[in-house]
Amino acid sequence: MSAVHTLPTIVAEADVTDALRRDLTDAGFTVERVDALWGTEAAASLHRGSRVAALRALRARPTTPLTTLATLFVLGLPVSRVDADAAFPTAGTSAVASTGLVRTEADTVHPAVDLRPYAFVDDLGAGSWWIVSDLGELALGTALGEEHVLGIGGATTTLSGLQVPVPVRRVLDLGTGCGIQAMHARRFADEVVATDISHRALDIARFNAMLNGIDGIEFRSGSLFEPVAGERFDRIVSNPPFVITPRSEGVPAYEYRDGGMVGDALVETVLTGLGDHLEPGGTAQLLGNWEYHWGTDGLDRVRSWFERADTDGRGLDAWVVERERQDPAAYAETWIRDGGTKPGSSEFDRLVGAWLDDFAARRVTGVGFGYVVVRRPGPGGAVHLRRFERVPETLGSNPAGLGATVARVLDAAAWLAAHDDQALAAAHLAVAGDVTEERFYWPGNDDPTVMTLVQGGGLGRRVDADTALAAFVGACDGELSVAAIVGALAQITGVDEQALAADLLPAARDLVLDGLLVPAG
Repeated sequence: MSAVHTLPTIVAEADVTDALRRDLTDAGFTVERVDALWGTEAAASLHRGSRVAALRALRARPTTPLTTLATLFVLGLPVSRVDADAAFPTAGTSAVASTGLVRTEADTVHPAVDLRPYAFVDDLGAGSWWIVSDLGELALGTALGEEHVLGIGGATTTLSGLQVPVPVRRVLDLGTGCGIQAMHARRFADEVVATDISHRALDIARFNAMLNGIDGIEFRSGSLFEPVAGERFDRIVSNPPFVITPRSEGVPAYEYRDGGMVGDALVETVLTGLGDHLEPGGTAQLLGNWEYHWGTDGLDRVRSWFERADTDGRGLDAWVVERERQDPAAYAETWIRDGGTKPGSSEFDRLVGAWLDDFAARRVTGVGFGYVVVRRPGPGGAVHLRRFERVPETLGSNPAGLGATVARVLDAAAWLAAHDDQALAAAHLAVAGDVTEERFYWPGNDDPTVMTLVQGGGLGRRVDADTALAAFVGACDGELSVAAIVGALAQITGVDEQALAADLLPAARDLVLDGLLVPAG
């Protein structure tokens, strides 16, 4: 196996992080300005694992604190001590080295971590931070160490976007990693508890919070719910170490992604433990993997976990969205590459074999990935949302993430539970502002052949509609009740009103839950 990089100890001291924050600000170390250093094509090349184009662009520019910071922390390359001193005029290179971010050798300064700007948009507006994580494979040139602390990735932004943008008192970030979810949660919470089994991850998360001037986050060490035994929270967020890894000798187990349990048992443990740690009305948003077994659907397995919780009296509202499914070989190859082992090497082939042996022994035919949203019913409340679905299509437009959609679905489920068919018939509904209608015609025909309701935001749902449903939705402007619209349509079309209501009321429920129709007012 390749040599593994020795990870530095990260030390957070307020005077140094304050000074470093000023240096990063003064240098203009932002996403926009760093991208402008080398352009979109080089940025895309970096994302693919090559820094050649970015380096060529930097060589054509004069050396400035910004180019030095980008070379050191984004490209993961050494810089001269003179240039480093110019980039850290307030903090000082020696003080930055004392935190563990860089190491010095004679007249050269080497990066010890990845430190890069991060920009985001949520319901409070645009924001930006700097995030420390461990050096990746590109900078190291070796496989990752098992204590590697991951930085910003696709899963990170997905989960941060899923967080419900509603102010609450307490949030738990279970498995905080570099701390990014805890930092996002703090924007909507009075206090946040961030836990992790990795002491190194907690050190980095604590440093990131301090570097960005974020208080109100308490960091605790321990596995899963152990650090918060007996405590309840208004919200729980988690990107748990859900990767399914063989529990066999010689297979690396990375703390940031491998939970140490067989198969998807860790995800099951987290989901079934949520009810004990949510306040009544509290919600949780998580990411996860689940296995498909021979003859058993993956989403049905997840459903069974919640059904077992029901029998224990810990029932939760649950909405599970599967976004992707991989066969065993593709799944194994994805995560072996993620650890820095290159395809085509003997080590890569050995690890693929170990993964496939494990899947075959447990009769695993595939692995699903997606989102899990839960809510603990309020005092005396009953479970009224159980939705397990596959949504592989492109999402709608969601600049601030899906958090508002999550909140709306939970609210819609509660509203629907409180409205039986009689109450729904008396309700006034309106078409959501992001809904449009597509119509397709055969050449020369006046009547459409296909009508589709299209959601512009949220999950970007597309709902095929017959003439009656399209007319019903078109009449939902908040002025008339559902019953009045159904009655008018029945009179116009000559259809039995009760039969039409039997068709349209269930469709209306689905459209309200999906967010294409909303209760007026």
